Amino acid sequence: TAANALKLASELYEGTSVNEYVNYMRKVSDILLNTRPTAVSLPNAINFIMSRLLRNIDKIGDINEAKAIVRNAADEFIKRSKKALELIGEIGARRIRDGDVILTHCNSSAALSIIIRAHEMGKDIRVFATETRPRFQGLITVKVLAEKGIRVSLVPDSAIRLIMKKIDKVIVGADAIAANGAVVNKIGTSQIALIAHEARVRVFVAAETYKFSPATVIGELITIEERSPDEVIPKEKLSKYVRIKVRNPAFDVTPPEYVDAIITEQGIIPPQAAILILKEEYGWIIKDYLFKLSSEDEEEVTTK
Repeated sequence: TAANALKLASELYEGTSVNEYVNYMRKVSDILLNTRPTAVSLPNAINFIMSRLLRNIDKIGDINEAKAIVRNAADEFIKRSKKALELIGEIGARRIRDGDVILTHCNSSAALSIIIRAHEMGKDIRVFATETRPRFQGLITVKVLAEKGIRVSLVPDSAIRLIMKKIDKVIVGADAIAANGAVVNKIGTSQIALIAHEARVRVFVAAETYKFSPATVIGELITIEERSPDEVIPKEKLSKYVRIKVRNPAFDVTPPEYVDAIITEQGIIPPQAAILILKEEYGWIIKDYLFKLSSEDEEEVTTK
């Protein structure tokens, strides 16, 4: 995780200058931010840790004190993350009825926490998990659920419309949630939500509040990561075809109207209430974004 990465980078720093340490941590943060452009949890974790370092910069006496701030902030974020998963599982499991057939996509710790907790409550459930091409994360999901004693079936991504008539609820995770309640998740999520909407099957998104994107409040778009074509088709196979391009978007966007509810550690909300979570959890970040925007506008006016 980003929190663990920052914590490790901090421990590896061998200098004694606090100012140089802060610059070093900023560079590490920038490197981490470029590794997964779609995952909002990454910048939120970095902001959580770095903000605590920067707000105490004038009070820091030495390098050990600076490192302690980063270490404690990282540990706090990790602790909150684990607690969030537990609460999401507890809250979401109450929405699952005995005998429910559930469809899930990819491999989401939050979504699995709900399914596993429902099973622990003694509810008789069955799960269909998509294979989730091209990286087949569904194989991880079925392994985890089977080890818990849950009846689970692996199905091709292309079979969703056929099996939807068997499904009572769709439960998926999220890599990011926008201010309007749109959900960014593993590629294929939006078509599952569309098919569920057509079949009148309820769609639940399990997401920790650190998956909500404060940047979307000021109009920023969430970047959809494109991964290597080699994941779709090996180079040696592709070389047999002439003038063929391969696209491999890793995520897609599900409109809020295809989501019935978002299950967070703070409770279950309609997607339209995402803005309330953002204001409560990330109001200070949003204010910072707005301040930077107004400063840029003033500079632009001054230079004209």
